[in-house]
Amino acid sequence: MKRYLTDSACASLAIFCSLLFYGPLFAADDSIDSAPILIKAGDNAAQIRSAIEKVPSEYREGLSFLLNHMPERDLQQLSSDYLLGNVQYAYKAWDESPWKDQISKDLFFNNILPYVSINERRDNWRQSFYEKFKPLIEGIDSPGLAAATLNQKIFPLLKVKYSTKRKKADQSPFESMESGLASCTGLSIMLIDACRAVGIPARFVGTPLWSDGSGNHSWVEVYDQGWHFTGAAEPAGDALDKAWFIGRAAKAQRDSQAHAIYAVSFRHTPQPFPMVWKRGADYVHSVNVTDRYTQLGQSLPPGHVNLMFRIFDGASGDRCSAPLTIKQSDGDVIFEGKSKDERFDANDHLTVAVPEGETFQLSIPSKSGIPLTRIIKAESGGQLIELELPSEKVSK
Repeated sequence: MKRYLTDSACASLAIFCSLLFYGPLFAADDSIDSAPILIKAGDNAAQIRSAIEKVPSEYREGLSFLLNHMPERDLQQLSSDYLLGNVQYAYKAWDESPWKDQISKDLFFNNILPYVSINERRDNWRQSFYEKFKPLIEGIDSPGLAAATLNQKIFPLLKVKYSTKRKKADQSPFESMESGLASCTGLSIMLIDACRAVGIPARFVGTPLWSDGSGNHSWVEVYDQGWHFTGAAEPAGDALDKAWFIGRAAKAQRDSQAHAIYAVSFRHTPQPFPMVWKRGADYVHSVNVTDRYTQLGQSLPPGHVNLMFRIFDGASGDRCSAPLTIKQSDGDVIFEGKSKDERFDANDHLTVAVPEGETFQLSIPSKSGIPLTRIIKAESGGQLIELELPSEKVSK
């Protein structure tokens, strides 16, 4: 009886025979065992072999890192040209950066060299982002300030803004640029790629679910003598470690799979990054960084609680920016500000600290001159007050 080898078995046998004949693709000090890499690559093995054979010696260690840690799907799909171009421009950006001496090889490998943040489409963004964004940080010698500058400039330049109407959560940078809309996840991916393109170590951070049950969130960490966070497309001027979500992050739960905070690692770790938009996928790795955030809580004055305000335009159903005033029962004004519209993350609310248990008057001016008023009582911390206003009632 005749027995036939499957296509995959034939491919594996061919790779094995080539290794026997030609020897390993890397010397021992390159820390790569090429046989299993090429077998996992399957029909794409020729592309991976080509990248290994063509990579300049000074970039070989970086390519080794990528091949050792990339998801199997990438071994089976990425081209030699894609890998070589990515490695070349990653090293170029690192070598040219004024802060290179502050960035270890390990930081470079894990947080500049990777071509991907999570599970997004693999765009060839590296060279174009280098050419587009490097002039924006000319003369800046701090990676933290450079990252804050990029956060202020790239989104208006690329005409991309936050919106819950984006096509999907895990958009690649080019997908977000095509639509002009992105979630916090898509915006974070774009800022990370911009940072990496100019030699700034950056990584994707998020929580599957805030401990108050209000949803998931994603943001960015950049390295400048330690890790610092920022909200993508939510710059705090030139500062890092300032964001609307600090209070919620401070209540994260390290030992809860759902309520912990994770930072993505391209290098394999025992902890998968929990992607709520692609449940069950375990090929994105992470580290638990909850403890750093639980130390950041903004303490309230004794006897105070936070009230959060979300105001909707009655005509469109969208969140709107409405001026509001909060008065105490004796008529004294204790706060004036504006609610947040669709430009802001869906969980980013106007938040005001008030004395617990007291009653207040909320007032929103209208074009008619007669304000819309509500009586509210501060009963608990994290109380969300939602109002829907006819569009003509919102005086901007």
